[in-house]
Amino acid sequence: MTSITVRSHVGTDGVLTLQLPVELSDTEVEVTVTVTPTPPARETTPDDRGWSPGFFERTFGQWQGEPLERGEQGEFEERDWDGLNDLPT
Repeated sequence: MTSITVRSHVGTDGVLTLQLPVELSDTEVEVTVTVTPTPPARETTPDDRGWSPGFFERTFGQWQGEPLERGEQGEFEERDWDGLNDLPT
């Protein structure tokens, strides 16, 4: 028996859709679901993520130099992906 815990969201239609990874394939399984309501996740703020308070308000749109332009990117390097399957794991 395997126990899998996931956090999901019930839509406004009241339907819960679960996508669970299992190691089994092409076999019958019995699934037991226990539903435990959880408080909604609090949205994090830039301050929560380590930015100083008001950083974005002070800096957004403040560039006063020449317009920024993206330079030439050059040619994309072609890579040989065929040998990846031969690498040791």
